Amino acid sequence: MLATTSAQTARGTDLRSVGRTDTADVIREQQHRADVQEQQVSALRRQVQALTVQTTPSGSLVRRLAGDQSDLAPAAGTAVATGPGVTVRLDDAHRDGSLPDGFTPDDVVVHQQDVQAVVNALWSAGAEAMMLMDQRVISTSAVRCVGNVLILQGRVYSPPYLIRAVGDPTALRRGLARSPQLRIYREYVDALGLGYAVSAQRSLTMPGYDGTIELRYARTQRP
Repeated sequence: MLATTSAQTARGTDLRSVGRTDTADVIREQQHRADVQEQQVSALRRQVQALTVQTTPSGSLVRRLAGDQSDLAPAAGTAVATGPGVTVRLDDAHRDGSLPDGFTPDDVVVHQQDVQAVVNALWSAGAEAMMLMDQRVISTSAVRCVGNVLILQGRVYSPPYLIRAVGDPTALRRGLARSPQLRIYREYVDALGLGYAVSAQRSLTMPGYDGTIELRYARTQRP
């Protein structure tokens, strides 16, 4: 379920079919928008905290809602997560410009579907929490690529891409190994030198997700 939601949320096109001429403009626009939104979110959080302080905490409804929020935080991804897990590293192939017959320059870079395949495989294998680069992600987080950069929640990143997941390291590594999409990616690793490394971690600590939690529901379309 988590993997399906994540894949449906990320509606960007993979790197193989996206033009790269406007990448710099897109990056600047996305970065500016992210900065503005972060300032707005911070201001709204301060307002919420101020209103919470003003609310009388003795009411049973307030106490119940506060308890519900604490109970739901781990499942929603808004609580700090700590535990063993794995780290996955994806990177472009660093070649001298020569390519084997049948391959193109698009084949030597990490694509959106490659990152998404790792994320989906980890969720499916029972990941309890996940980070992509320096951001906590949840099942509805959208993974998008434009040109050769990753756009995640308004921030832009260049390879290598690091994905960390909290969970049983053995189960997570098994999930990665069984993924059909990653099996194809590993063929390109062998053929072209794309970067792919998985390492078990004894302890990972991840901050709570602080972005917007948005769900989209299917709607029936009337004839």
